[in-house]
Amino acid sequence: MITSTSNSQVKHVMKLKGKSRDRKEEGRFLVEGTKMYGEAPQGWIEKTYVSREFLEKPEARCLRGREYEVVENHVFRAMSDTQTPQGILCIVKMPSYRLEDLLNRETPLLMILENIQDPGNLGTIIRTAEGAGVTGVVMGGGTVDLFNPKTIRSTMGSIYRVPFRYEEDLTGLVERLADSGITSYAAHLNGTFCYDEMDYRKGTAFLIGNEANGLSDQLAKAAGAYIRIPMAGEVESLNAAVASSILMYEASRQRRQAPGRLGSKGC
Repeated sequence: MITSTSNSQVKHVMKLKGKSRDRKEEGRFLVEGTKMYGEAPQGWIEKTYVSREFLEKPEARCLRGREYEVVENHVFRAMSDTQTPQGILCIVKMPSYRLEDLLNRETPLLMILENIQDPGNLGTIIRTAEGAGVTGVVMGGGTVDLFNPKTIRSTMGSIYRVPFRYEEDLTGLVERLADSGITSYAAHLNGTFCYDEMDYRKGTAFLIGNEANGLSDQLAKAAGAYIRIPMAGEVESLNAAVASSILMYEASRQRRQAPGRLGSKGC
């Protein structure tokens, strides 16, 4: 049993918890909780830690047949990134995807995110992307670290199943997508079309910008069309994750319809 916060393994966990640079250099990140542990592909898990009190809970049955390290309760609290730790966390290898992995569908549906700063927003977009059938998420270099513990928690396990990658040149990417027949739609306050007036049944990419400043002019200009979500009252814009969800599910709705029946109802 690990009983001290000065233990080298504890220091390693706290290092991965703290800095994006350390996570990237090692290609490792942390996940916490029974859900995140249970859904993690076993080949990705490198080390599992549980608190002494966790072993007394019914949830400990998830450990049957698996290796783990027991940690004294107060030490586990220091290792955890949450106020009320569930008592289980693990070190997980980062997956790696090629752009081709995100496009390997008959009709790709992509989210392209520029400078998203809030970990909760990014995690929610990843989670919603899975639910809406998005084929991949692309993030610019200025976007918050996907492996931030808060982002990981917000994905609720979708981090394991949604292909993603970082691209420094998002404008160049949008231009390459256009050459491949994928139309990019910029969510923009100056949108010419309402979001539900366009046809997303072919290759589609939605461009979502920074929470405060929206899309950069350079990236927005590369889009095939500007779209907007109509607002009532005095609201100017929506939260980035909420706006993303509306667009993703509109594309999902359209793709569920029979050919030639765009606009018909049904689920």
